[in-house]
Amino acid sequence: MNKKTIIAIIVIVILVIFGVYKVFIQKEKPGFTLIKVSRGTISQEVSETGTVEKGEEIKLAFENTGKIEKIYVKIGDEVETNTKLAELNTNQLSIQLKEAEASLGVAQANLDKLLVGVSPEEIKVYQTDIQNSQISLETAKENLIQAYDDALNILDDSYLKLFNAFNAVDIIYKKYFTGSDQESIKFKENKIIIETSASRAKYYLDIAKTENKNENVDNALSEMKNSCNITSSSLAILRTVCDDGIYYSSVSSTDKTSIDTQRTNISTALTNITNSHQLISSTKLTLKSAEGQLQKDQDELALLIAKPRQEDIDLYQAQIKQAEAQIELIKDQIAKSAIFSPLKGQITKINKKEGEIVQATEQFIYLISANPFQIKVDIYEEDVVKLSVGNEVDITLTAFPDKILKGKLVFIDPAEKLVEGVVYYEATIDFDVSASSTSTLSEIEWVEDYPQGIKPGMTADVIIKSFSKNDVLVIPGAAIEQKGGKAMVQVSKGKNFEEREIEIGLKGSDDMVEVISGLSEGEEVIIKD
Repeated sequence: MNKKTIIAIIVIVILVIFGVYKVFIQKEKPGFTLIKVSRGTISQEVSETGTVEKGEEIKLAFENTGKIEKIYVKIGDEVETNTKLAELNTNQLSIQLKEAEASLGVAQANLDKLLVGVSPEEIKVYQTDIQNSQISLETAKENLIQAYDDALNILDDSYLKLFNAFNAVDIIYKKYFTGSDQESIKFKENKIIIETSASRAKYYLDIAKTENKNENVDNALSEMKNSCNITSSSLAILRTVCDDGIYYSSVSSTDKTSIDTQRTNISTALTNITNSHQLISSTKLTLKSAEGQLQKDQDELALLIAKPRQEDIDLYQAQIKQAEAQIELIKDQIAKSAIFSPLKGQITKINKKEGEIVQATEQFIYLISANPFQIKVDIYEEDVVKLSVGNEVDITLTAFPDKILKGKLVFIDPAEKLVEGVVYYEATIDFDVSASSTSTLSEIEWVEDYPQGIKPGMTADVIIKSFSKNDVLVIPGAAIEQKGGKAMVQVSKGKNFEEREIEIGLKGSDDMVEVISGLSEGEEVIIKD
């Protein structure tokens, strides 16, 4: 076999093998890709290029809570160091100052009186005060006894209303609800609840009557109130049951009215119990106050007629010092009721108005300075509506091309600017050293809140993360087709496909789209090649 024949045979074999491959082995590639519906995080981002500039936003706050009396600046004002920006209303502090000064005078007078001694006429005045305090104390004791006696009568009446409510419910139950239907079961359950509540209230009432101690009456009032609340709720349920299904027409209006009447009676009992409890509490406070006043009067008289002791002198001197310290404290608060500019800069934000209440340490006036550095970036008008102050920002500087610094959006200028006829809004971004230090920037040295070596005018590429959602269903936007204003996808069903309408939500910057309804996790959708 010559050489040409051998080459011809080899060519034929190759052609045969290629044909077999094309026919039996190679499969035609499909014109689509299947993507599973999965859960993930979707976010919107705005990417822009800005410039590093000098500037720092200082967020100023009052040290005290109060009402804003005057704001001396407005957004955009340029201020010098120590310029007064705002102040609180100090009327109340002025009153407190006068009271403190009066307390100082009283403390000084008491010390003088202690050193000089008192006259018989002064002693008589204090003796009269003691007698009056004793009378007030005895009256308070009698009033408390009467309040507890009245409470027992109210407890009796309240239990009677509970008992009557149960009897009324029991009668209606036996007339209509002895069956095994759902309404009858519910009626029976609530009847038992009312009976149990009444029995528990009766138990504590009997203890209060047997051992008529104040704490037993207090316990009985609490339990009676709880039982009445439970009974009122159950009566409301039973009244509804009477209008359910066949019982709407079978239960007589008289019996329905009976339940309504019992609810009214229980409500009256609750009011009486509450009033009784409040009366006892207020009477106890009056009694305690009377005891305290009597002891105070007795102590003051004893102190007046006793010879001055060194510890008494020390006490009044301490009171004088305390009053003096209070005066200094209030004066300091008055001095701190104004905010002054700590540096030369410009007002960028005022989030309160004159007459409004501002909390201590609440950030109130925002002031931007020339130092250290910030990033200024123009945001297109369609993108600016997606942003808000506080959005996190990824920053890439030309000085650190392989590093992503972190920042925050701190201000959006409300005034628009035209660039070649297009509307933009200037945004201010602060460097966030705390966030950046946790990334891969350990080799970068930081000075205050900016990386060392940064220069004004440097170009900064920023990605502002405007909004995100976690753990939502997402699919690529390429899988969605708009048909007649509806979002449609092709869903894989074995060897077939099903067209399905879906409801979409947030559209991410990475072309991922949130699916609110229409798809389930794990289903597969088609992306056409």
